[in-house]
Amino acid sequence: MTGRVDAHHHVWDLQVRAQSWMTGPSMDPIRRSFSAEDLAPLAADAGITATVLVQTVGLAAETPEFLEVAASNDLVAGVVGWLDLTASSVRDALAGLLERPDGHWLKGIRHQVHDEPDDLWLERADVRRGLAAVAEAGLTYDLLTKPPQLPAAIHTVQAMPELSFVLDHISKPPIGTGELEPWARGLRELASYPNVTCKLSGLVTEADWAGWTVDDLRPYAEIVLDAFGPDRVMFGSDWPVCLLAASYAEVVAAAEDLTSYLTPTERDAVFGQTARHTYSLP
Repeated sequence: MTGRVDAHHHVWDLQVRAQSWMTGPSMDPIRRSFSAEDLAPLAADAGITATVLVQTVGLAAETPEFLEVAASNDLVAGVVGWLDLTASSVRDALAGLLERPDGHWLKGIRHQVHDEPDDLWLERADVRRGLAAVAEAGLTYDLLTKPPQLPAAIHTVQAMPELSFVLDHISKPPIGTGELEPWARGLRELASYPNVTCKLSGLVTEADWAGWTVDDLRPYAEIVLDAFGPDRVMFGSDWPVCLLAASYAEVVAAAEDLTSYLTPTERDAVFGQTARHTYSLP
């Protein structure tokens, strides 16, 4: 393996736009701008040579900005952007992004499904039309859900075998309380469909920010690895959001501990090959 992949991180510039989700004093540790250049030394220390930059807000203007970041930065190997899936012009919008000189960096699309008031948002006809356009464009779709949206995610994945789905943050189970159900049941059902992969990411911020341990995360990671298999699981740091609960190095170390029982080939899948294959990274 030539290097590890961090399949999920963000950047933002608060001089360009506010991050609307960043509310309350609990967000103070990350209430500043973060760039790919800030991430580079942390990634290098962890042996990570490629990353996937993921959207942060539901604004079309952000995606071209992220494509420019990828084009100008050796670390970022792909972008998961945002566009309005419900718009009648979604196909034209996708074509416009892909036809840009830096459009080849676009690997997928994501939307904050867990913020939608309707847990069945993914089952709406206009959303399904948009997802079909994503599939036709040869891109992936990142599922950002919590357990209440898993039933709709399952129905959508089942109905759209032509689209490659990536489950972000293992669907945000309540690690802080230690509850496994109904999350585990829904996750296993989702994993039964071969067009879904899962990011081993976002665990520390679903745990107790101040007092989490790797053993708190372990039952959830083991269910994910058992359900999907290592060849459909990929590591993601969720930096800089992870800084609310852990440093970049601590997140990487936790993932290494959680996958320590795997074979070297299986660990290579989690730390690189799954992401490279799923996102067609260079």
